[in-house]
Amino acid sequence: MRLGRFQVEVLSDGTFALDGGQMFGVVPKALWEKKMAADARNRVRLGLTCLLVRTGDKTVVIETGMGDNFDAKFADIYGVDHSAHLPAELARHGVRLEDVDLVVNSHLHFDHCGWNTRRENGRTIPTFPRARYIIQRAEWDHALHPSERDRASYMADFFVAAEAQTEFLDGGAEIIPGIRVEVVPGHVKDMQCVWIESEGESACFISDLAPTTAHLSYAWIMAFDLYPMETLAAKKRLLPQLAERRTLTIFPHDTVTPWARLVEYEGQIHVSSGSRQGSAG
Repeated sequence: MRLGRFQVEVLSDGTFALDGGQMFGVVPKALWEKKMAADARNRVRLGLTCLLVRTGDKTVVIETGMGDNFDAKFADIYGVDHSAHLPAELARHGVRLEDVDLVVNSHLHFDHCGWNTRRENGRTIPTFPRARYIIQRAEWDHALHPSERDRASYMADFFVAAEAQTEFLDGGAEIIPGIRVEVVPGHVKDMQCVWIESEGESACFISDLAPTTAHLSYAWIMAFDLYPMETLAAKKRLLPQLAERRTLTIFPHDTVTPWARLVEYEGQIHVSSGSRQGSAG
């Protein structure tokens, strides 16, 4: 779609599956399964949504999905379906890997940075040879030295090979005119949401602050979140702003509604009727 003078495309790196209880934390299964059906292993199907933004001057990729640098055991545990994958999606839009100028990761969990790197001739190399990669410095440091609680969420092979091309930020910043990041702690301490703004129009990739539209309810917070009370505070602050400003909101893991506009009604945030955009996965 057009966003001011920018062209924005939602891309898919396929789907994967995570335990439904982990995805919805303290919310009982009797409630969450009405929104997302679980399989025989209690997993729910999730999208791997990435964005392509063409500003006229720069080609930008926001998030890089799960990549393919994993074995069959990993693929089985996480139910990976790569019927769509990011490099092919870019090619479908006429974008070569060497055309990408900027890669922005909200954080470095394996389902958000997988195509930062790829395997070639037995070694791991940056997927986008000309790109600058953008991440918070503190998130990079934590990804290299995670705690016992979140160690399984980080896979160094997915991002370390691109270190020489990586620009480290210490807080919110404008990356290029019209694209900026805002640090929103909760899921991890230094997750960054990505704002895209042009000619009075705006979009926001909110990452795992609300991974799916089911998570628009304030109390529906993932068990994965390291700081759930900070997630709650951030949702109460940011989601009403997105609704008031009619900002196009992009969800990283919703297989049906990867992006939509929001409305606030009786103190709750909902997807605006008729605003659902596109499909991921």
